[in-house]
Amino acid sequence: MVRALRHLVLALGLGLAAGAASAQGADPGIVESDFLTIEFDRLFAESAYGERVAAMLEQEGTEIAAENRRIEAELTSEERELTEKRATLDPMEFRALADAFDQKVQGLRREQDAKARAVGELSERLRREFITASEPVIEQIMREAGAVVILEKRSLFLSADVIDITDAAIARIDAEIGDGSEASEAPAQP
Repeated sequence: MVRALRHLVLALGLGLAAGAASAQGADPGIVESDFLTIEFDRLFAESAYGERVAAMLEQEGTEIAAENRRIEAELTSEERELTEKRATLDPMEFRALADAFDQKVQGLRREQDAKARAVGELSERLRREFITASEPVIEQIMREAGAVVILEKRSLFLSADVIDITDAAIARIDAEIGDGSEASEAPAQP
């Protein structure tokens, strides 16, 4: 029963899409249809805007990772020196130095964790800015297609590829907002 229903839905969808394809508007990449689909993750990742954001976040992550390695090497060296001093120090004096070292390690860990969280928050903020900037472009595609709704493709069980506007939306967003660097100047270091 489910299989027969799936085939019926596919046949109806393909029939509607084929009919709509013959009534296309100005843009040959946009089919006239009440329903359109889009792959948001691909839209973001393959747009010039998303590629710029990915490169920037990768650079931020690389800098934090390099800083983490440098800090780790310094702490390892400091811990080794502290361990070597243990035999020559009064137990109370050693305990004070060890506690101070532990506090330093915990403080550095909190600082580095905060930097990593800031990069994640920056990523989310830039995705929201992308949505805001690209929404008018996607709405225009929706009007051209005569659509009443655009659905996230991943949430659909089955659909005809002809109603997917992801490629057309990427091309238009790149043409209209580019990489978004003028609209969004993110800090170089979180």
